[in-house]
Amino acid sequence: MHSSAHEKLNQLINEMEKVILGKREVLQLTVTAFLAGGHVLFEDIPGVGKTMMVKTLAKAIHGSFSRIQFTPDLLPSDILGISVYNAAAQTFEFHQGPIFTTILLADEINRTTPRTQAALLEAMSENHVTIDNHTYPLDEHFFVLATQNPIEYEGTYPLPEAQLDRFLFRLHIGYPEFSDELDLLLNNQQDKLNQIRQIVTAAELSQMKKLVADVYVDPQIARYALQLVHATRNHDGVALGVSPRGAVAFLQAAKAYAFVNGRTFVTPDDLQHVLPATFGHRLLLKSRSTSTEVVLGILEQIVKRVPVPVRR
Repeated sequence: MHSSAHEKLNQLINEMEKVILGKREVLQLTVTAFLAGGHVLFEDIPGVGKTMMVKTLAKAIHGSFSRIQFTPDLLPSDILGISVYNAAAQTFEFHQGPIFTTILLADEINRTTPRTQAALLEAMSENHVTIDNHTYPLDEHFFVLATQNPIEYEGTYPLPEAQLDRFLFRLHIGYPEFSDELDLLLNNQQDKLNQIRQIVTAAELSQMKKLVADVYVDPQIARYALQLVHATRNHDGVALGVSPRGAVAFLQAAKAYAFVNGRTFVTPDDLQHVLPATFGHRLLLKSRSTSTEVVLGILEQIVKRVPVPVRR
């Protein structure tokens, strides 16, 4: 099953690459987060293809897709849904909100109020919605890709640390390479999106997630992962390091990354590869700087300082 699953995942990433050009690394990490059961926060300028990427993924796994544009006046019920009284039946009926989907694009999540942000983030961690004492389960493969705009800080509500922790990865798509952008100009991406085939079924996804859970982690590797986590807590420039929940997420991400790369065990390389995306948004620096370069610089120092376990 492992080799066929790896082949399927390769096909999935190749299919997505037909629409999202030259960003294989980002696509691979997005699929990794999906298999790990996590969610992704994209911090990017508008117009680099985030919506297109989410639609492409939804199509390739034949899942439903919803998009919520976050605005200052958005209410929790606009996301979760609402109970409406039916006079004829004399009962309340629940009308589902856009969160009842497989893949949800939460656009500009930092433009809405903390109360509305919390409603989404609670549903993300619980995988269900509770309205009027009734609990409604979300899709088994429910996956949130949220975006926040780093430039425009006017009228934004930054996500608190505890809520940032709910995202497995923070990723950046960034501008395309010149040749890829030229291809964008010459070809209609919407046409390419319409031609995307379904690669993976829901049943295959469930099976893959079980296989990810079974990926082997040697105690030495787990120890190395925890040493990296502890190094963030003991770094001079860091006020708040990675939490125990972040440590669990780190190992889960490494297992999924190993699986995406066709292995049944985690290597130190897997941990180092997912580290920037997993740790970047979980650190609070003493300087209060949120600059990606500064954070990545600290993470590079940590990786260099912690000795890599060697096979005896």
